[in-house]
Amino acid sequence: MPKVGTYRANSVIYFQGDQGDRVFVLQRGKVSLNYSDIETGKPIREIIQTGEFFGVKSSLGHYPREENAVVLEDANVLTFTVPEFEAFSMSNTRIIIKMLKVFSNQLRHIHKQVENLMENPSAVNAEMGLFKTGEYYLRNRMYSQARYVLSRYLTYYPTGKMAESAGRFLETAEASLSRYGDGKGPAPLAGSPAAAQSAPPANFSVDSESPDESPQNASAGKASEGASLSDLAKDYYNAVSLFSQEKYQDAFKALKVIAEAGDESEYVAKAQFDMGRCLFALGQWDLSIKHFTGIVQSAPKHPDMADILFIMGQSWDKKGDKVKAKAFYSKVLSMPGDEDSSARIKAKKALNALAGA
Repeated sequence: MPKVGTYRANSVIYFQGDQGDRVFVLQRGKVSLNYSDIETGKPIREIIQTGEFFGVKSSLGHYPREENAVVLEDANVLTFTVPEFEAFSMSNTRIIIKMLKVFSNQLRHIHKQVENLMENPSAVNAEMGLFKTGEYYLRNRMYSQARYVLSRYLTYYPTGKMAESAGRFLETAEASLSRYGDGKGPAPLAGSPAAAQSAPPANFSVDSESPDESPQNASAGKASEGASLSDLAKDYYNAVSLFSQEKYQDAFKALKVIAEAGDESEYVAKAQFDMGRCLFALGQWDLSIKHFTGIVQSAPKHPDMADILFIMGQSWDKKGDKVKAKAFYSKVLSMPGDEDSSARIKAKKALNALAGA
């Protein structure tokens, strides 16, 4: 059964960075969640209303608290263990719906932060802001968020100055998520500030572990300790590195080998998608359309389907067929999913550009 805790004004229920396994519901009083916006650094204060829960995401996800929970007025707080809260929420559908709304809003906030960074008039600031956001999530063991933001960085800035580091961090995020789960495992970036400041040499490989490597590469070795990847996964991220260096032909060949291996469906799907990106980057619009058409027909539930349809629209746009381009952009917008997904945002902008042409 949940317990009732009494907290005096100006006390702290938990601090940012704490590991916690308790979920809280405000019964009486006033509590504020205080944290800094990772995009602007601006202090944020979120007031918890009576009957609202907090500390859920970090408890269920088993990763450090993301904010300080400060008591503004004397408060009574119900405290649940994770099993207790799961049992309570399963018997109360209203709680489940409310949790879904909260988590949806938080994910939407991440999408909005990424979009705001992309709209920043300073391209350098936008690029570094996006990279720093991914690094922040990885440093705090929030691997799911780190994976999303770092993959967006590589999508928007495949040749950016932090592309090598982003690829390496993405590798660490995926491996840590698979091995430990969100919020668990050794600190991924502990002792590696250099990795956040400069990219490693262009010939960096995920297999580099020589003690004679540069400080950046030494940091990379520390970052990947305990995060074991399969050979196929390493091959995939090396191929992504080639793409980030604009070596599209070499990247395509490496990705084709992975796609034809068929050993791990996740990386096979990733490789198939990126092969199409290579063809598009090479200006081979017809081959790009043909390649992606094959994916649409053989894997209609491909995880990157929205992006696939968008690139197909871009290919038709490049070929001068505005009607077909518009049809693919419209298809992206008609798909179910988050309204603020990057594919939907890009499709809207593309449609607006066609309308104004």
